[in-house]
Amino acid sequence: MRKYVIMGVQGSGKGTQSKLLCSAYSMVHISVGDLFRWHVQNHTKLGAQVKRTMNAGELVGDDQVEAVVRQRLDQHDWNYGFVIDGFPRNARQAEFFMESYDIDAVIHLEIPDDEVRRRVLSRRLCPNCGMDYNLIADRPSEAGKCDICGHELVTRPDDTPEALDARLHDYHEQTRPVLELFARKEPVVKVDAQPDADSVQASIRKALGL
Repeated sequence: MRKYVIMGVQGSGKGTQSKLLCSAYSMVHISVGDLFRWHVQNHTKLGAQVKRTMNAGELVGDDQVEAVVRQRLDQHDWNYGFVIDGFPRNARQAEFFMESYDIDAVIHLEIPDDEVRRRVLSRRLCPNCGMDYNLIADRPSEAGKCDICGHELVTRPDDTPEALDARLHDYHEQTRPVLELFARKEPVVKVDAQPDADSVQASIRKALGL
């Protein structure tokens, strides 16, 4: 069984790399962002709390994040292991995680802030079917239209330059110290996230000895 945490600033490719790794080794990809979106879309009590928090432009509280992670991992459907993406984001969450679960390694995707801005500000979303696009590497066939359903594409509400600068600041202030905490107990492998997705995946597997 393999259990990994993948970390990196938004736009570093955590979701893409997690899915590639999980597909190759029959692991489960656990995206905390996806879990929150599920709760919001299904109008759960937690979803209502998360929606209020996000609408106020604030980060979801540690208690809510930890509850969602614990609930998901308690399902024990990860017979061959998991890759958790989007968690932990600060020292308290990291301490909770290390006390509750053993992991094999932390994968840190490293990428300069300028490249993050270039990638994130090129993202587009279909509000109808949820398909994601990137105007750099994954353009729709017809400019501004979803290939799947033909709906007009939009920019995510939180993909503005101002919101991105705030997220980068939060990442450097809160998340990087998490790596130092993990490094005291777990192997932390650093991977350059700037090359193409397949090259980054090959570097991850090599660093993990897979």
